[in-house]
Amino acid sequence: MVARSLREYRRALLWWTLGLGVFLSVYLAAYQNIKQDPVTFGRVGIAKFPGPLKDLMGSALQDFTSGAGYLQTVVYQLFVPILLTICAMTLANRAIAGPEETGTLELVVTLPVTRRRLLLQRFTALALGLLAVAVVTLVVTWLLAGATGMDIPFSKILAAQLGVYLLALFFGTLTLAVGAATGRKSVAMAVMGVWVMVGYMVITIGRNIEAIAWLKWVSPFHYYAEGRPLYQGLPVGDYLVLAGATAVLVLIAVATFDRRDVGV
Repeated sequence: MVARSLREYRRALLWWTLGLGVFLSVYLAAYQNIKQDPVTFGRVGIAKFPGPLKDLMGSALQDFTSGAGYLQTVVYQLFVPILLTICAMTLANRAIAGPEETGTLELVVTLPVTRRRLLLQRFTALALGLLAVAVVTLVVTWLLAGATGMDIPFSKILAAQLGVYLLALFFGTLTLAVGAATGRKSVAMAVMGVWVMVGYMVITIGRNIEAIAWLKWVSPFHYYAEGRPLYQGLPVGDYLVLAGATAVLVLIAVATFDRRDVGV
């Protein structure tokens, strides 16, 4: 079932990998211009950004002209995490909720495979598919960072890329769990979308608002970005929280799917 799921995902995985590769190529190549003219693209350019936009782009924006600051702001702060998260959501909705809505899941659950095993196999395919995209984009990022003179060790790029993978896997597993519990793609997309939006806003625009600052502890983005892996290396504790939360979601998905009537 894992191999079959990966075959079903192959076209989507190919397009997502190509799309992310093109995005990285365009934006990382632009660092050459910034490196040659740091004054224009540094404090002078940043001063033109409105306050809320500065918050959204993260604290690394103040270090925009350095290799680590540029890579964090352009690649790892917002765009690549969101894109890979959308990829994870797309794959996760094809696991349970999508087949149920199209009426094909009823046939699958009649096969001599327990529901628990079916869901775990679909989760494994999701994790492996995302890993393939993450590995390819890691290689592209590392090669382009070296070619443009960003001077960032591979170990720190690997640490940042691992964080992106764990973040996307968490939200993909959330989508899978909601889809397994409800059988509806729209519900799974809505839950994930709200959590992504609120979670990101809390650690950016809302981090200085005392009334909501405490919500950072339930935001996956906090555990993804707080350790600043491009500057400080692998934040083991934060990443373990993301991995542990993902494992809990898998258990919830298994329990709810195992007990629910499957229908169209």
